Amino acid sequence: MGSLMLLDSASLYFRAFFGVPDTVQAPDGTPVNAVRGLLDMITRLVRARHPARLVACWDADWRPAFRVAAVPSYKAHRLSADGGEEVPPALAAQVPLIEEVLLASGLVIAGQPGYEADDVIGTLAARSPDPVDVVTGDRDLFQLVDDARGIRVIYTVRGLLNLDVIDEAAVSAKYDIPGRAYADFAALRGDPSDGLPGVPGVGEKTAAALIRTFGSVPGIITALEAGHGGFPRGSRDKLEKARGYLDIAMSVVKVADDAPLPPLDGQLPAVPPDADKLREFGERWGLGSSLSRFLSAVARI
Repeated sequence: MGSLMLLDSASLYFRAFFGVPDTVQAPDGTPVNAVRGLLDMITRLVRARHPARLVACWDADWRPAFRVAAVPSYKAHRLSADGGEEVPPALAAQVPLIEEVLLASGLVIAGQPGYEADDVIGTLAARSPDPVDVVTGDRDLFQLVDDARGIRVIYTVRGLLNLDVIDEAAVSAKYDIPGRAYADFAALRGDPSDGLPGVPGVGEKTAAALIRTFGSVPGIITALEAGHGGFPRGSRDKLEKARGYLDIAMSVVKVADDAPLPPLDGQLPAVPPDADKLREFGERWGLGSSLSRFLSAVARI
């Protein structure tokens, strides 16, 4: 038994890349700051949280078709010229290295074509009979917190060292909404970092007031259709004009909990399955103490 730790891998290796100087290099001068930074972060997490199982969740599709079909602006500002995601070249070169070292160490990497890592996390969290720690720098995953099921978010606030534990009380304290209502709140407010427009003219305070009054986006739609009162001043007209968006917003914002993933164990390995490869890999890329501490932490769990 014990807890399941789910890593939002891309979020974390982006944090590592920007949080560790690019002077951290392999013997041939290749930057390995993201690789070493991520290994160090996982080491600290497993030593502090003692998970029984750990899965590195992967973006098999960072901009799924079903979300783009609903909201064409979804992540459109992050498209590169070739249609992929815009990633700094020095980081893009390290992502295959990260994947290789995690697999050689025996950690499970999970992704699913047509789904983001968020959806993999949502699905594995929904399946888990045990408490779940979701590690991410993405507020979108606040929607998964569930005190009754022991699901919380370990949120990387700044850099690599500052972590906040987000449960329902933390969501309520930060946004003045019920702890399980973050997805509805985000749909109303919007999120420029994801190209999610929100309802024009509805900011955080109005979005929170609407959620407290009507409970959810479907609840707001029902109230609009029934002609109910109780809307904050000026918000009804804005919501009426945004009805088309409201009808589809939750299909974009809501994390999937039913991605067709195969059964995954995620048990942490006591011994790396490919120790020779790891040794060669560590020497070639100069991973040094980051790799040895990482392997020691994993083996102790």
